Amino acid sequence: MVRYLITRLGQALIVVALVTVIAFLILHLLPGGAARATLGKEATLEQLAAFNHEMGYDRPLPQQYGMFVKRLLHGDLGYSYQLNQSVTEAIGQRLPKTMVLSLLSTLLAVAVAIPLGVIQAVRRNRWPDYTITSLSLLAYATPIFFMGLMMIILFSQVWPILPPEAPQGFTVAEMLADPAGLVLPTVTLAIVTVAVYSRYVRSAMVDNLNENYVRTARSKGLSEWRVVLRHTLRNGLFPVITLLGMYLPALFSGALVVESLFNFPGMGQLFWQAALKRDFPILLGVTVIISIATVVGALVADLLYAAVDPRVRLRRSAS
Repeated sequence: MVRYLITRLGQALIVVALVTVIAFLILHLLPGGAARATLGKEATLEQLAAFNHEMGYDRPLPQQYGMFVKRLLHGDLGYSYQLNQSVTEAIGQRLPKTMVLSLLSTLLAVAVAIPLGVIQAVRRNRWPDYTITSLSLLAYATPIFFMGLMMIILFSQVWPILPPEAPQGFTVAEMLADPAGLVLPTVTLAIVTVAVYSRYVRSAMVDNLNENYVRTARSKGLSEWRVVLRHTLRNGLFPVITLLGMYLPALFSGALVVESLFNFPGMGQLFWQAALKRDFPILLGVTVIISIATVVGALVADLLYAAVDPRVRLRRSAS
């Protein structure tokens, strides 16, 4: 287990280092350089030169990269002249709200997807399986912005029971004080996730239902649902643990659309507004944070999977 942990930590550190290299290169590949991208087209050559000297962009590239990594280690992601605040501060104000939205949508998706996947596996190749599969494929193929628009039209216009806009509180507590405003963004973001998770649960459950331990449990006279829920489901959820960590990029891309659609003041909306204003420090800062979060999520998911899955432990001990 210790050797596996060290190996995965080493791989994660390599990926994080590559992310910093890519972000550093993007910063220097901007049209006209970082100075022109930050100060705008009207900036004079003297202003550009002063900015490059102040930020250290006139130094050799290896020295610049070292300064870039040093600032990252100190939590300095740059300064947004569009917002007139540091990137770290801007992200710090929005990140908790996006985390709440992602957590709520993930909990809802898992709570719905697991029963659906179990039903599909138990009733596979029958009408419940075909029906849920068809609905899942339809949900997965539907663009998330169209799904959100349909939610707004149905539940805010046709049946005006929910607000079409997300809560606009400055803090997470203020947003949670208006739970009705969180319903539509959460459900919209969760629908596609349900479609993905249910298919994974179904596949894992079908594989486990054909294992010898399931036949043994049935031969002991246990009821079918006890075999499914007590024995098969526990092992069938192991792949979902890994999927949770790897699904962070998809969650953020979905949050970008959902937050823009419902005017949700989170990281996705911040990224979208920065793209419209060509606010490259914000774009790079968000990209670095999401990339590192993805690496950490995948690492945690792999470690949890290795810790709880007895088959992984057996393979490691055998090797």
